[in-house]
Amino acid sequence: MNVFEELQARGLVAQMTDPERIEELLTKEKVKFYIGFDPTADSLHVGHFVQIMVMAHMQRAGHTPIALFGGGTGMVGDPSGKTDMRKMLTKEIIEHNIECFRHQMSKLIDFSDGKAIMVNNGDWLLGLNYVGFLREIGVYFSVNRMLAAECYKQRMEKGLTFFELNYMIMQSYDFLVLNRKYGCVLQLGGDDQWSNIIGGVELIRRADRREAYGMTFNLLLNSEGKKMGKTEKGAVWLDPEKTSPYEFYQYWRNVDDADVIKCLKMLTFIPVEQIKEYEQLEGSALNPVKELLAYEVTSLIHGKDEADKAQKAAKALFSAGADSEDMPTTVLGDEDFEDGGALITAVLVKAGIAKSRGDARRLIEQGGVSLDDEKLTDFNYRIPHEKLQNGHVIIKKGKKVFHKITI
Repeated sequence: MNVFEELQARGLVAQMTDPERIEELLTKEKVKFYIGFDPTADSLHVGHFVQIMVMAHMQRAGHTPIALFGGGTGMVGDPSGKTDMRKMLTKEIIEHNIECFRHQMSKLIDFSDGKAIMVNNGDWLLGLNYVGFLREIGVYFSVNRMLAAECYKQRMEKGLTFFELNYMIMQSYDFLVLNRKYGCVLQLGGDDQWSNIIGGVELIRRADRREAYGMTFNLLLNSEGKKMGKTEKGAVWLDPEKTSPYEFYQYWRNVDDADVIKCLKMLTFIPVEQIKEYEQLEGSALNPVKELLAYEVTSLIHGKDEADKAQKAAKALFSAGADSEDMPTTVLGDEDFEDGGALITAVLVKAGIAKSRGDARRLIEQGGVSLDDEKLTDFNYRIPHEKLQNGHVIIKKGKKVFHKITI
């Protein structure tokens, strides 16, 4: 199976500008392609992981990835999928975030000996002469067509600033620069980038009379059509300081039955033929497959040692509810205690098990919370300080979420 067939068999491909030519490029030639990452946070997250897996599949097939970090576009922010304007970041924050991205991506993509390239679009965007840029590039863009694009259309009701309107032109210019400098002929991205990618393909054709191509990939959505990678604590990050390897493992171990096969195809290198053997499984028969998914994805992001630790901790907890050093832990301070104890609803919120005290109260009233294997019924219960002085307690939410509380 060639890489074109592989990407399709894994359910990754969403749209292509010229399917026949792209198939020919990927099967008969070795091309340079690029994916852009705007540094809006100091860590990549699960939403980026699909793009990184695509890069890895392409690299394994002999193609050269260009990872573009948005030191320039990040100063504006992509309006795609956003109902409000993104928070404006300082240049210093953006540069810090790019360094974090570089470090994380180097674990997953081989950048040695020119096998992949890292670039920062701030190198050519931040020093542009405004009038010169308008004369050279702006003339190729129709505002009517831009406003008809999905990424802008959904913002028209709330108001689209001229500031954000420039984003598509900047991203399109990135493709032109990479095409001129590296011979990059293909831009890849999530399906929410389709309009921006077409902008770059058209710009190269009009400005330089050369052909270039675009291909988008399906976003990581659950069976209900919602983006995956969100927990009660927020996003599932690739940085172990923001989402621990154990929490990361548990996220994938606990995915819904309907999403397991899709995640195995999109987020692992397990052969498609092997994954097809799991498609008929249901209920408890899917548990070993979920463990396989969690282990494989955790290994890719955090390494085999951390995946082994997370798997061992999870199995110990599922079998006996036992303590484990790899379990997520929340440390309480003096400020958390009043009248000799820590209020359980406040502890649940601090640990990220509940979103609010009201949510914590509902969880307890519904019988969903246990403390050291004893079901809690009183939402006014306080964990005694002396109980924690002698060790710790383990809070359990439902059957799958375990959390250690210490001082």
